Amino acid sequence: MAIRRRDFLKNAGIVAASLSLPRPARSAETASIYDLERFGNARILHTTDTHAQLNPVYVREPSVNIGVGEMAGRPPHLVGRAFLERFGVRADSADAYAFSCLEFEKSAARFGKLGGFAHLKTLIDRLRGDAGDGRSLLVDGGDLWQGTALANVMQGRDMVEVANLLGIEAMTGHWEFTYGEQVLRDNLERFKGEFLAQNVFLTEEAAFNDAPAFDKASGRVFKPSVVRELGGHRVAIVGQAFPYVPIAHPKRFTPDWTFGIREEELQKHVDALRGNGKVDAVILLSHNGMDVDLKLASRVTGIDVILGGHTHDAIPQPVAVKNAGGTTLVTNAGSNGKFLGVLDLALDKGKVSDVRYRLLPVYSELLKPDPAMAELIGRVRAPHVADWSDRIATPDRLLYRRDNFAGPIDELICAALRTELDAEIALSPGFRWGVTALPGQPLTMEDLLAETAITYPETYVQEMTGAEIKDVLEDICDNLFNADPYYQQGGDMVRAGGLGYTCTPNAAIGSRISDVRLNGGKALSASHRYKVAGWASINGRQGAPVWDVVAKYLRSGRMFQERLGSGVTLKGVDGNPGIAG
Repeated sequence: MAIRRRDFLKNAGIVAASLSLPRPARSAETASIYDLERFGNARILHTTDTHAQLNPVYVREPSVNIGVGEMAGRPPHLVGRAFLERFGVRADSADAYAFSCLEFEKSAARFGKLGGFAHLKTLIDRLRGDAGDGRSLLVDGGDLWQGTALANVMQGRDMVEVANLLGIEAMTGHWEFTYGEQVLRDNLERFKGEFLAQNVFLTEEAAFNDAPAFDKASGRVFKPSVVRELGGHRVAIVGQAFPYVPIAHPKRFTPDWTFGIREEELQKHVDALRGNGKVDAVILLSHNGMDVDLKLASRVTGIDVILGGHTHDAIPQPVAVKNAGGTTLVTNAGSNGKFLGVLDLALDKGKVSDVRYRLLPVYSELLKPDPAMAELIGRVRAPHVADWSDRIATPDRLLYRRDNFAGPIDELICAALRTELDAEIALSPGFRWGVTALPGQPLTMEDLLAETAITYPETYVQEMTGAEIKDVLEDICDNLFNADPYYQQGGDMVRAGGLGYTCTPNAAIGSRISDVRLNGGKALSASHRYKVAGWASINGRQGAPVWDVVAKYLRSGRMFQERLGSGVTLKGVDGNPGIAG
């Protein structure tokens, strides 16, 4: 269904925030939702986690995003009506569609797709023009080069060209590292902006062997920051790459580099920028994930704003975090090109005197696509798109990924793995990237690749004891629900096909998973060995790519023949606003 402009003019709102109290949503009845009042003397535009989605997409926000400990009931761990009430978003509005899971299918028909780089280009150029010459900067928080068939085939080269045309001036990384060092460096040679990562260092052995580094004295592999003059003031952008790359992905991609949060090194660098660098503002361009950024903001002083990514949280208002040096604002700007963060700064000598922040949904049918970007997208896709355009299935229900424990896309992948590889149990990683397909929407190979396109897609089958399976579930659950954010490494719970279990997120480590049972109801035996199928192992496998296995299953017409569902029972989280009612 085509979008109706009057729906937006009636319902959409922009939520602003300052260093003090949130400003109320501005009515769009008499002005375009993208006509932002001019404020301050510097504007920073922020994209993150676009995952190479060049064209507009549907993406459903989570209905389960549970916070534990101090984070229970606090942003970003709010969903559904609790989210809308916290941020003052009307339930039947366009913003409710963009920011929440409520009535998603109905709202998708009403408001259409979001994102698309041609539409982003139009909006970015408009907002930069409104700010005035020499007063704006465009930055990207990473996960720009990965997430589609095209990006995987071209190893991110398409996204470098797109980023250059979009005008990205600084970025950091995460999935970019999974192409390996040589491809990463080749792409960065073509990238016109700066790649920033204060927290990536050479290993001792690599340093001894004189491996390439931005600063050999310190062992820093990449430039840690860049300083730009905006509106006559000096603004520093510091890069913070994903801290757990060698843990979350095969170490073979980055054998010479060490990562980590590097809190101490970050503090020293910020102090130097404030001191000898004489900057007026410090912005951290982060791919830590929002919970990690919130803790970091409480411990590192001198950072004015953290522009965050990785956890795909779309948060309309910054969270103000007090620390020994003052206050740091923490943001997170969603995923898949759905949103554009707009940070307006009122800068004085040596300080930020005021801030306004807006997270704008990119309603693609309200934005005329930029002709040059549309031409570029068509050109880079042309040699490949025919190979992925064949219809392989038509889903009878909404297919989405993002939720703490389950999503129909991964349930479908698990069903395919069990069927095609003749396994009792299947495991699918708790990836957050991936888009949403509506019921009745033809599912093509390109759509399937948008859920599976990585550089280590091989499937595997192995035997595991019941005790080993439970240990895997416990380990990943601790990664998701550890009360200390520095021990959370992003992603959601591994998806399990062929079994169910009870999870108590607030329990102690090693005690969160209980009552693990096979689909037929039989309890998992600790000593029995089970045939387990999976994909995306960090240890290296030789099986067929997961997309071929799933495509074979879908083409067979067996889609959803078995009853799907997460099989997860939650315990001890009644009333948690991270669960939609």
